[in-house]
Amino acid sequence: MKISEITAADVAKYLRLESGEYDEVELGAIMDAAKSYILHYTGIPETGTAEGEKTVDDYADFWVAYMVLCQDMYDNRAYTVENGSVNRVVESVLGMHVRNLL
Repeated sequence: MKISEITAADVAKYLRLESGEYDEVELGAIMDAAKSYILHYTGIPETGTAEGEKTVDDYADFWVAYMVLCQDMYDNRAYTVENGSVNRVVESVLGMHVRNLL
């Protein structure tokens, strides 16, 4: 399955959430964040700019990474996790965009 074809219902099913157990706006934000994470982490574009250029939809294994990221972001909706350590996904997302490396 391509990342662009994944719906909120697909993610909810993967998370084992029943209808009414989740906020669709929140789930949509998590889905957008997971896609952005993959795009920024890999540097692979969402849409091809040159003929024959591969996009994230060309890699079948990104489906798994996308769903796992959605699950992690849903399950760990706090900045700190066990033992007061920083959430690794949040740290990684911020680290990919850091410009102040002093």
